[in-house]
Amino acid sequence: MKHVFYIAIFMIAFTSCQKQQKIGFVDNGKVINEYQQKKDLEVKFQDKEAAFIKKYDSIESAFQVEAQKFQSNAQKMSKNIAQAKYEELTKLKQSNNQQKQVEAQKFQQQFQTEIDSIIAKVKDFVKNYGEKNGYDYILGTSDASATVLYGKDENNLTQTILDALNKEYKK
Repeated sequence: MKHVFYIAIFMIAFTSCQKQQKIGFVDNGKVINEYQQKKDLEVKFQDKEAAFIKKYDSIESAFQVEAQKFQSNAQKMSKNIAQAKYEELTKLKQSNNQQKQVEAQKFQQQFQTEIDSIIAKVKDFVKNYGEKNGYDYILGTSDASATVLYGKDENNLTQTILDALNKEYKK
């Protein structure tokens, strides 16, 4: 019986001496979506997308004019000349579509590269914030992947991190 008592006292003393771990959590989606640098990037790419659409709308309009001109004159042309012109227009349409597709992929890759860079920057910022402020863990959560099902509001670092990120970005 005495041994049980000593073991219980030892266990209580041992567990009370252990350092409490400092844990916080961040809503990844909110931090990324409300980060001013990401918002600025989206505006920049919206402008690029508008220019892209305008460019290919004008190319398509010019092609439509050429195609309508061909249709109205096709009956006046010899069969061989009409066939050659038709093939030329078909190749032009295919070329325009390929060029549009290549530029669209390039556009997407540029956007994704810049978004990935922003995400990496946010991860580094959170890591540094955790180290500077004595956190053992800073967990991430979002609506799509709820890894933190419950956390006290005092451990929610989302707004603190977001404010600090935006302040650093403004510099």
